[in-house]
Amino acid sequence: MKNSSTALRNIRIICSVVFVAGIAGMIIASIAGNNVGLVNTIGGATAISALVLLVATISSSTVRPEVFDQAAAERIELKIAALTKSGVEEKELRELVRLATQLRKTNKRNN
Repeated sequence: MKNSSTALRNIRIICSVVFVAGIAGMIIASIAGNNVGLVNTIGGATAISALVLLVATISSSTVRPEVFDQAAAERIELKIAALTKSGVEEKELRELVRLATQLRKTNKRNN
């Protein structure tokens, strides 16, 4: 799901305009008079607009990447080992975990 708020759209447009104008400004300022201070100022503004655009895009993302939880996986493995020792078939346990994982992924996609 994309975040299409008006504020985010305006930030993206403004940053893009400043970025493109900044590149043109650096080229024109360096050709016109080779004024290092002006070129650096325009370059700084261009870099800041690129960073603002990057941060706005990253922070507005509503989809978070799934992180593999090593501790949870270890707890599941220990539980499987304990149940297997008590006489439960390991193959059936692993199939149950696989089905539960698929169900969780399906529920996440539907929500």
